[in-house]
Amino acid sequence: MLDNQPRGTICIEDIEIGMTRSLRKTVTDRDIELFGEISTDRNPVHFDDSYAEDTIFEGRIAHGMLTAGLISAVIGEQLPGHGTIYMGQTLKFLAPVRPGDTVLAEVTVTDIIHAKRRVALECRCTVGDTVVLKGEAMVLAPSRKFD
Repeated sequence: MLDNQPRGTICIEDIEIGMTRSLRKTVTDRDIELFGEISTDRNPVHFDDSYAEDTIFEGRIAHGMLTAGLISAVIGEQLPGHGTIYMGQTLKFLAPVRPGDTVLAEVTVTDIIHAKRRVALECRCTVGDTVVLKGEAMVLAPSRKFD
């Protein structure tokens, strides 16, 4: 994975609207296999070339939630980072991610509610110029007051 910033914590006191963080990851067959094992989602569209060729995708695709997990990684590791608690997430899957695709997962701060330590984030994943996932997240950010 290639992150645009070091991993760690950005406390609510230091977060600003417009802050953006990202990571880039190439999705491998092993990633898909491990995700299927962990989630127990063994849909053949992810694992069986012959089956997947006869679907609207015309080939195997990664689990949508595997791609969404990259958003979780940016939130949990970079912005806000360690100590962040998810409160909610909306996702819209716009295009498939295939084995071998390199996904850029990005989050951008759109709102901050300091009194409640809440941060709203715009989330998106792209493969090249194609947006494959977009959504919003609301998180509880860590604070120096509680360290």
